[in-house]
Amino acid sequence: MTGLENGFWVFGYGSLLWNPEFEFIDHAPAVLNDYARSFCMWSIHHRGSPELPGLVLALDAHKGAQCQGVAFRVGADTAVKSLADLRERELVSSAYVEHHVPLRLNDGRDITALAYVIDPSHAQYTGNLTLNRQAEIIASATGGRGPNCEYLFNTASHLATLGMEDDDLTILAAKVRARMAL
Repeated sequence: MTGLENGFWVFGYGSLLWNPEFEFIDHAPAVLNDYARSFCMWSIHHRGSPELPGLVLALDAHKGAQCQGVAFRVGADTAVKSLADLRERELVSSAYVEHHVPLRLNDGRDITALAYVIDPSHAQYTGNLTLNRQAEIIASATGGRGPNCEYLFNTASHLATLGMEDDDLTILAAKVRARMAL
C-alpha cells in the first residue's frame, strides 16, 4: 500500500468496531455500497479451530447491498505500524483480501478506505448458511481470541449502540443465546 505518508482510512464493519487495536485520529459512520456484512467465513484461528471452526464476518460482494460501519482515519505517524498490525490480524489466512473501497461518510464526504473482503474462491468461504446453522456453529466454537458468541454479541451490540442495528445479527444473537441456554 503506497501513500502511507498521509495516513489512510480503514473500514470497520465487525470486530474493528469494538476492538480496533490500532491508533486512529478520526472516525466517522460510513456506508459501503455493493457489499454485505455476512458470517460467510470459517474461523479456524481467532474464533474457532481447525477441529471446530467458528464463523466471522466478512464483506461479501452483492450488487445493491449496503453495509454500515465506521471509517477510521489512521495518522501518518502510526500508518506503517497500524497497517502491519492490521495485516497480522486480518490476513492470518488468505481468506481476506485487501481492497480499497469507496465509502460515503455520514457527513457527506466520499473517501477511499482499506477494507478486508472475503475471497469467495477460498476454502474458508461458507457461502450462504441459514441463520439457524450459523447459530449452531457460533454457539459452540472458541478460538485464540475467545468464544465465537462473544464476537457476535459484541458486534451486534456495538452496531445497535451506533444506531446501525443489523437485523440479521440481532436475530442471530437471540438464536445463539437461546441455544446456549439449553
